Amino acid sequence: MKTVRLSHIYEHTPRDVWRVATDLECLQEAVRGLLSFEGMPTGAIHQGQVVDVKVSMFGILPAQPYRMELIEFDDAEMRFKSNEVGMGVEHWQHSLRIVPHAQGAELHDEIEIEAGWCTPLIAAWARFMYKRRHKPRQRMLLRHSGSAG
Repeated sequence: MKTVRLSHIYEHTPRDVWRVATDLECLQEAVRGLLSFEGMPTGAIHQGQVVDVKVSMFGILPAQPYRMELIEFDDAEMRFKSNEVGMGVEHWQHSLRIVPHAQGAELHDEIEIEAGWCTPLIAAWARFMYKRRHKPRQRMLLRHSGSAG
């Protein structure tokens, strides 16, 4: 098992960052070019939600089944935890939380990964992918900051 931890600071309110981080359309925009989804619902995630999709890396590799289940979701505390499985990954538990920061908000991601002998490679991919979400999120926040959600 490997654990990937990342944090990013945004010059926006914690609530605005939470809104972008929990919106499935924003997720698709944040990973565009890396992952493409078939059957992704729209809107904000919620407690107990199960998302069954097909995911293609780079939009080139054959789409594979992938499941995300929201096992914890606290809108007031701005945190969630999901269990995810698919694409050869046995265990992918993603915890996200937003906390106030002097510059606005800080987003913390923690991803626990188990994928057999591929675990180090999948963990490196996760670090890259989650880090790459930062710039698209900044652009989305500039576009949507302060809008009702």
